Amino acid sequence: MSRLYRYGGIAASIILILFGAGAIYTGIDGRSEVRDTIKREQIVGTPDMHESIANKPVQTGADAKHFADGIRKHALEATDGQTYAQMGRYLDKAGKPTNDDKLAAVNPKTQQPVENPLRNVWVTATSLSTALNTSFFAEQVANFAIVMGIALLLVGIGLLILTLRVLRQVEEGVTAHPRTQGRVAVQS
Repeated sequence: MSRLYRYGGIAASIILILFGAGAIYTGIDGRSEVRDTIKREQIVGTPDMHESIANKPVQTGADAKHFADGIRKHALEATDGQTYAQMGRYLDKAGKPTNDDKLAAVNPKTQQPVENPLRNVWVTATSLSTALNTSFFAEQVANFAIVMGIALLLVGIGLLILTLRVLRQVEEGVTAHPRTQGRVAVQS
């Protein structure tokens, strides 16, 4: 049975170390992929955005989140502070928003109610913001994978050290006695 414990401890240590190294690699690769993808889009913050991206390129997930916040700010400015759900679906003959298709102006070409174009502004802003926020989330997950990988690596190394130490003590036939500071020979 002691052989099973010996080899089991070593195997568990190696598995933890391998999973830790794999998680670190995956996290670093994931973070790199996010940043490369963001840079490829060549996004530059406008002067009124967060100071970390104002007139600067967006390069990280955190930058992408700040840019998404800026897009939302611009969309709210364009729609007089209204979100998609608050806007009328159509425009009436005076150009004012309405949800009543009977009051809506009619497009002479399509014979359909005239849609409120500001809702399209909001849809576009939401789509872009969602993509940018997903980049932020993906980078955070990659960072978490790196941290968890380091933790697994350390636990695996610690377990390996403990396992090898206990193995050496068992092989020497000596263990520490819990009530004394000296060593007591173990009899098999």
